[in-house]
Amino acid sequence: MNAEFRAAGDQSLIVYLGHQISIETHQQVLKLLYLLEREAVEGVRNLHPAYCSLLITFDPLHLNHDQLRAKLNSYLNRIEETPLPIPRQVEIPVCYGGEFGPDLNEVATMHELTPVQAIELHASSTYTVHFLGFAPGFAYLGGLPKALASPRLQTPRAKVPEGSVGIGGNQTGVYPLATPGGWRLIGRTPLALFRRDRNPMNFLRIGDHVRFRVISEKEFAELRPQ
Repeated sequence: MNAEFRAAGDQSLIVYLGHQISIETHQQVLKLLYLLEREAVEGVRNLHPAYCSLLITFDPLHLNHDQLRAKLNSYLNRIEETPLPIPRQVEIPVCYGGEFGPDLNEVATMHELTPVQAIELHASSTYTVHFLGFAPGFAYLGGLPKALASPRLQTPRAKVPEGSVGIGGNQTGVYPLATPGGWRLIGRTPLALFRRDRNPMNFLRIGDHVRFRVISEKEFAELRPQ
């Protein structure tokens, strides 16, 4: 398949498998990632998937950019015939609005929806985990209905509570830790998406299919770890 290579420093190479966010491009990235995880290239240190690309870091004592490009061609030639595993189906309970979703009403008004309609629309979609980044366990989810796409806040919050569900542009996601953030918050989940004492530490992983389930404040309190 056609791919573009770009050096990203003296120990990194980016492989571009497309230039637009789509399920098709995501699957190409996922296939290359799985092939390289299954059949490791000596000298490759880390693999970092993104929406349309895979960043590969390597040991310069074992490889250079040209040598890595040559090795990657044999993997790229097998992408089309590489099957993907059946994705996990993951459900995340969310309490929308109120103190948990301080931006829900504004998002709804922005799109000429009622808060209830905005909630129903957000919970109606099946999302795909394209990659994890920004913070440990933070999954970038594709599949947000176009009617909910909303600009980020002009002034980011200094601290977003753990478990907050937000919208940033045409993406949605869940903050696994209390961090600064500029996405519009519409709800919160009681689930822990990242725990250092858990194996694996991340609740979500690349390729997962995610659905959000609407819960009440009472359910939130019952499901929240004590």
